[in-house]
Amino acid sequence: MKLAEVGSGTAAFLRCAIALVALVPLAVREHRGHGPLEPALRRWAVASGVLLGLDYVLWTQSILDVGAGIATVLNNVQVLAFPLLALVFGGTPMARRSLFACPVMLAGIALTSGLLVPGAQAAHQGRGVLLGVASGVAYAGYLHLNRLSGHRSPRPVVTPVCLATAAAAVVTGGAGAVTTGITVDLPATSWLWLVLLALVGQVAAWLLLAAGGRGLAPGTSASLLLLQPVLAVGLGVLVLRESPTAVQLAGCATVVAAVWSANRPSTSDI
Repeated sequence: MKLAEVGSGTAAFLRCAIALVALVPLAVREHRGHGPLEPALRRWAVASGVLLGLDYVLWTQSILDVGAGIATVLNNVQVLAFPLLALVFGGTPMARRSLFACPVMLAGIALTSGLLVPGAQAAHQGRGVLLGVASGVAYAGYLHLNRLSGHRSPRPVVTPVCLATAAAAVVTGGAGAVTTGITVDLPATSWLWLVLLALVGQVAAWLLLAAGGRGLAPGTSASLLLLQPVLAVGLGVLVLRESPTAVQLAGCATVVAAVWSANRPSTSDI
């Protein structure tokens, strides 16, 4: 998204719109092979897409405010929010130590955000932190609804992702139109990065997550997604030349350690 050098509204909308070009034919093929999706599952898919759209809008602006690596770590409050949603709305047990890890997780987020290091703050540091955390909560809601859909009907994979992406396109398009605006008159390099983002970060990633995450506990799925912030911080340094401070890197390590501790296998549930 950052390499595309476009506004947050444009990036959030076009990643969904471009992805539909690939997802719709796959969904039509799945529909012919397995029949239509149940009405309840269609509603869940659309609702999850609304949450996913909110996640994109908030997260994309957070990236522009505080950087790709830091924004991605903030977005991953989902590792606690996702199991908590599954506990409250689905009755799925949550390890007791996940609750104990919450204060450590929040401390790590505070360090990662750079709020405790005045010299490291970006122009919109506070806004970026709040948007990053809020995007993580919306992200967790998407994961929760996607998991419910998979448990009820495990065979359809593409159709729920396609419906969710379409709903996300509507949300991001509407939000972008009334805030930052949406630009389609872009240079070829920007289109190249956006197409790559759509095909890899939208189509491939969500299809793999939908297929692979259905048989996993919420905490396990959330923990595996920790590869995302770790790699994002590294790529932010190597590709985008971002320069997180030592305190921010320590915050990243704290977040990862807290989530690992909260989600490692245990016989003690609540």
